[in-house]
Amino acid sequence: MTSRPVVSVYSKTGASEVVDSVPLPAVFTAPIRDDIVQFVHSNMNKNRRQAHGVYHKAGMMHAAESWGTGRAVARIPRIGGSGTSRSGQGAFGNQCRKGRMFAPLKTYRRWHRKINTNQRRHAVAAAVAATAVTPLVLARGHRVLGAPELPLVVDSLNVDTTKALLTSLKNLGATEDLKKARESKRVRIGQGKMRNSRYALRKASAARSKVFNGLQAGMATSFDKAETEFQRIGNQIVSESEEEEDEQ
Repeated sequence: MTSRPVVSVYSKTGASEVVDSVPLPAVFTAPIRDDIVQFVHSNMNKNRRQAHGVYHKAGMMHAAESWGTGRAVARIPRIGGSGTSRSGQGAFGNQCRKGRMFAPLKTYRRWHRKINTNQRRHAVAAAVAATAVTPLVLARGHRVLGAPELPLVVDSLNVDTTKALLTSLKNLGATEDLKKARESKRVRIGQGKMRNSRYALRKASAARSKVFNGLQAGMATSFDKAETEFQRIGNQIVSESEEEEDEQ
């Protein structure tokens, strides 16, 4: 007889009511490769950048000419004329006052990055596996000590109202993280506050469900949509984990 790690299934009426136990999905046993996660996350963020550049004549619109050799000064082009402090100052170079930047930005720069499909899958699997390690979740700032275990599996959370959802989460001891996210609402730093994103909130717990009908409706309005972030796991990873379970 083979043994495999299992996770308890709790009733939505309370954390002390264990109704069943199910095998832990294979994705939660994936190696936690923080180096792969960091690499994929960094490169995927680059794919959201918008191409921009500087004016092609910026820093080059000076009447300047090099003095040549023999004067014991650098051969950088210098502003001509006399009678002003600007006379004789270097121009054009990136080390000069009012000079152009080094390697001026162009719109045809390679802004985006291609990421190997297998690396993406490893990164998602590692990120999902890390959500089941309580010390890592706590280190990120989440308040999950009230939850009986991670991952927290519930038999059914098919609710239609936020009030019913919060009642169920309170029974499971999983509202402390939602409260932290709700109280973290603040005015966003920088110009983003003028761009239709005035407020910023911390992330709270992630929810995973095959059917999001009632659960999504219950979570859509609570705490200004800030307490829960839905994370849909890639179909490839889920199918691979289910295939591994079938083989075992």
